[in-house]
Amino acid sequence: MKIVQWSTGNVGRHAIAGIDARPDLELAGVWVSSKDKEGKDAGELAGLGRTLGVTATTDADALLALKPDCVVYTAMADDRLMEAVEDLKRFLAAGINVVSSSPVFLQYPDGVVPPELSDPIREAARAGGASLWVNGVDPGFANDWLPLVLTGVCERIEEVRCLEILDYSTYDNGKVLFDIMGFGKPMDELPLLLQPGVLSLAWGSVVRQLAAGLDVELDSVEESYERLPAPETFEIASGTIEEGTVAALHFEVRGMLGGRPVCVLEHITRLRPDLGPDWQQPTGQGCYRVQVTGEPNYTLDLRLLGTDGDHNTAGLKATAMRLVNAIPAVVAAPPGLLTALDLPLVTGRGLVRR
Repeated sequence: MKIVQWSTGNVGRHAIAGIDARPDLELAGVWVSSKDKEGKDAGELAGLGRTLGVTATTDADALLALKPDCVVYTAMADDRLMEAVEDLKRFLAAGINVVSSSPVFLQYPDGVVPPELSDPIREAARAGGASLWVNGVDPGFANDWLPLVLTGVCERIEEVRCLEILDYSTYDNGKVLFDIMGFGKPMDELPLLLQPGVLSLAWGSVVRQLAAGLDVELDSVEESYERLPAPETFEIASGTIEEGTVAALHFEVRGMLGGRPVCVLEHITRLRPDLGPDWQQPTGQGCYRVQVTGEPNYTLDLRLLGTDGDHNTAGLKATAMRLVNAIPAVVAAPPGLLTALDLPLVTGRGLVRR
């Protein structure tokens, strides 16, 4: 299958490596937004230490003219939501399948966004006879198939809780950390992520998809958050965190039924491991945790660690590979806006080293 990689940022460069690792996929083109990256080899941009013979370009029309089987779309959408939606509609209308890490609400948009936002994407998919699947690790694998598989060995379920417990100090993305999540900002300043309704827009898809997978119709979705200040000034990969500014964040998005939470997405994000000692602690440097309360009670920890020794590298690679490994299933699926519930089990078939 002929693949075009769209962007080469924190996730995109791992997607290039993943496409190259699969014998059934051919990297046909790479789109970049920066003139500084234009003309560089994809292998260089991915940090592979070798060339792949594919040159990055800013010419979107030239890449679409290649008529790829699928585009791996990893361009950031948090601060350019409608532009990202227009990109996806353009690919689909041209008959090109898409696996994408954003916008995250498209993971399961029903009940999360109004139909006037998702229907044009569905219409473009029908018109082009193509499919779109939005996923990753969170929102994505850590809170769709991972918890749903665990519920398959339950007698009774009271609550399914999916947690991300990570130290973000090595995550080098200042726009996400400072501008969107509000780290390093005054405690009385409300960032984009914590504006009313944004948490439910971003992760409401998680709790609603979990509920759909469990055949539950939620009464409502609620959100809450708390933050902690830095006890003193310290440095992280993305910059300086001044004393008294935001250094830890805990939030929940809760799917409610009969006045109680039944499907919950919880994030505990620290910039130092000693912050928030009363909050849940990770296994290893960082983990995704699934807790099923019922009969019996289960706790499942998915520990992350890249070969470079960093858990955030592992998370970025997991997001990339969740998309890349699903390409054959997405291409084979009927046209439309797909969810994890629409796809067969996606494995690492063909990736075992020989």
